[in-house]
Amino acid sequence: MNTLWSMTRFRRLVRAHRILAAVAGLVILSAVVAGAALFQPWRLFTSSTLNEALPAAPFSASSGPADRPAVPGLPPPASSGPAAPAPTPPVPAAPLVLSSGAFQSQEHETTGTAQLVKLADGSHLLRLENLASSDGPDVKVWLSSLEAGGDWFKYRSGRYVDLGAIKATHGNHNYAIPAGTDVAGLTSVVLWCDRFSVAFGSAPLS
Repeated sequence: MNTLWSMTRFRRLVRAHRILAAVAGLVILSAVVAGAALFQPWRLFTSSTLNEALPAAPFSASSGPADRPAVPGLPPPASSGPAAPAPTPPVPAAPLVLSSGAFQSQEHETTGTAQLVKLADGSHLLRLENLASSDGPDVKVWLSSLEAGGDWFKYRSGRYVDLGAIKATHGNHNYAIPAGTDVAGLTSVVLWCDRFSVAFGSAPLS
């Protein structure tokens, strides 16, 4: 009788241990999946490149009667005087670089330059040139009122303008600055990892 009871108890213990092991395995697997989704460690080995040109200024040229082509079957446009000289091709206004600076590394090695650019239509954009940084989850491009470099936790306390997700880890990118943004006092550019509140790198705008 005692032997039968012992065997039954042993089987129950084995079954309980198996259940506990299965539950523990599920918990560990869930933790691994959640950690991978949060930290995305594979991004340490990935990169991307994008090369954008500065937006071209629109041409504005008026055309007079002499500029209109002849229509078959109709007389050519009347001329009121001597032939006008050939019009000079319009030259687009060049974008104006208001301030710029070189990136310095913070949480990740980051190089390249940042430029605050005013376009011919009066709008502003941020241009990153020859950028080289690291990939990461939820990396944003910020204009900040605080100086570049140093401890990155300070950027949350200053004024900043979020220009959206970084387009690529390498290359030349343009980021439109929303209309009406007061760019005065925005003295740096920050590559900010929003998920972990760290700066990959920053550049002064001076």
